Amino acid sequence: MTEALAARGIRHVAGVLLDLGVSSPQLDEAHRGFSFMRDGPLDMRMDTTRGETAAEWLNRAEESDIREVIRSHGEERFAKSIAAAIVDARGREPFRTTRQLAEVVARAVRTREPGQHPATRTFQALRIHVNRELEELEVTLPQAAALLEPGGRLAVISFHSLEDRIVKGFIREQSTADKLPRGVPVRAADLPPAPMIAVGKQVRASEEEVRRNPRARSAVLRVAEKR
Repeated sequence: MTEALAARGIRHVAGVLLDLGVSSPQLDEAHRGFSFMRDGPLDMRMDTTRGETAAEWLNRAEESDIREVIRSHGEERFAKSIAAAIVDARGREPFRTTRQLAEVVARAVRTREPGQHPATRTFQALRIHVNRELEELEVTLPQAAALLEPGGRLAVISFHSLEDRIVKGFIREQSTADKLPRGVPVRAADLPPAPMIAVGKQVRASEEEVRRNPRARSAVLRVAEKR
């Protein structure tokens, strides 16, 4: 971000909007391998010119690593049984397609919330892992804040709790002036002001917006302003 703006002679901006959602065309195109609803190559890379595909990673990863990714990135309570089923299945045939994985996960998940496919959380977890989405977000937020001019605003729309937790923590940390241990004899007036101010409360999509765009149902908007 910093390099792209510097190349255009821009050092500071009045605002940065980060929309962390995956684009609908990516989800809807079977050959991209993001969706269990359409059979295609198990790829999941945002940038298909580099990096390891989801299939390549699943076919080589340790069972413990697969379990941890599904548990932490998918918040999946059946991560242990899913990881075991994946390792067992790849021993008979390497993973190549989204349908293969969806069927293996569906057999391993005992119950699921009404209206949710058993593979939803596993596919989310693999997409996040393959694209290093959380690591990218942690790198991007400080860059965005540094680029803001005084009074400039950072707005971030996240779509699941893992992203929102990072955004919420960053804004809280940036809007807290007193980071000293308790008991340090420093007057509040002598503390430097926090670099940012949290603006309002989180904003969620209205019922009307969700009716028009169901994928907005999990969206959360948070805003902070540079001092």
